[in-house]
Amino acid sequence: MRLWFTRLLGGGANQMLMVAIGWQMYELTGRAWDLGLVGLFQFAPVLLFTLLAGDAADRFHRSAIIACAIATQIAAAVLLLYGTTAHALSRELLLTASVLLGVARTFQQPAQQSLVPLLVPLPLLPRAMAFSSAGNQIAVIGGPGLGGLLFAYGITTVYWTAFGFLVLAFLSILGLRYERVQRAAHAFSVEGMLAGARYVFGNKVLLGAVSLDLMAVLFGGATALLPIFAKDILHVGPTGLGMLRAAPAAGALLMSVVLTQSPLQRRIGRKLLGSVALYGVCMLVFAVSHSFLLSLLALAISGGADMVSVVVRQTLLQMETPDDMRGRVGAVSTMFIGASNQLGEFESGATAALMGAMGSVVFGAACTLGIVWGWKKIFPPLWERDRFGS
Repeated sequence: MRLWFTRLLGGGANQMLMVAIGWQMYELTGRAWDLGLVGLFQFAPVLLFTLLAGDAADRFHRSAIIACAIATQIAAAVLLLYGTTAHALSRELLLTASVLLGVARTFQQPAQQSLVPLLVPLPLLPRAMAFSSAGNQIAVIGGPGLGGLLFAYGITTVYWTAFGFLVLAFLSILGLRYERVQRAAHAFSVEGMLAGARYVFGNKVLLGAVSLDLMAVLFGGATALLPIFAKDILHVGPTGLGMLRAAPAAGALLMSVVLTQSPLQRRIGRKLLGSVALYGVCMLVFAVSHSFLLSLLALAISGGADMVSVVVRQTLLQMETPDDMRGRVGAVSTMFIGASNQLGEFESGATAALMGAMGSVVFGAACTLGIVWGWKKIFPPLWERDRFGS
């Protein structure tokens, strides 16, 4: 439960920080391009340090790596507090904080994901992954929602609350005890770091699953543009922005509860591709909606569809990967996820600068649906996969 609470508190704080950074950046510059840069600056550490982070997760105590990552997020919160209270806020400071959050996420995710199989028996892993994801989704709901409400008391209140959550998450992970698996030592080398990538690229099911998420969310996501939708299209302000950010996680949380009680067992490949297609349809509805309630509903359903994809992908990765490789394989997954989320935010900002926010999301949703059709043809073993263990 300590790991679960760490994800809950740390993830909630991270979401609050990102909502605040996005809103302050748009208030400061008024440019969609700069919202895209926030995502790009978060992705840069993923590109640079992912393989190193995976190797570290297979060499060192995973809980210690998580603690260091949370400490880095605390530093980002302190920087944002300073910039706001000292009236020194700038585009460069917001981008620097984004880089720090990106570095922390790069090292935290492989260690966090590969720690779960050490805490539960392997037969319970699908349920454990769904339960773990539920904690993450509660954070993604509560973080933006609470952040949006706290905006009424000033942006510094948001940052102080995030700081407090991160300190509690840091203390929680320090108290985690588990039996560390003794592994044969491997020398630090580029070859060792690349082993995870070779493993994923040698398994067509894993490669299809992680690359599907990369391409679909890269084009289909709209997170970076939510400040524009909240302010200029739906006219709901920062509180509405928090609700828009929380809506996908609300749907994901509901779906994670369903999957915890009724784990996926059959036709997992078709359910994976079908869930991504549903995600694309929901984003298309969101793009053309001028109703706040319809927008929330579309985002919530997209979150539920995305949760099916997340659970299938993460369970496949953990069940089909030896423990001494989980950190490095998890790092490859982190790089794909980082590319889809943060680089996708840059793509959204760049295309929105060319065709407007609504046009950008319509274009991305159409790309997502095309990608699902293409992946069915390119990765038939993924489409035909029936069970996790088959």
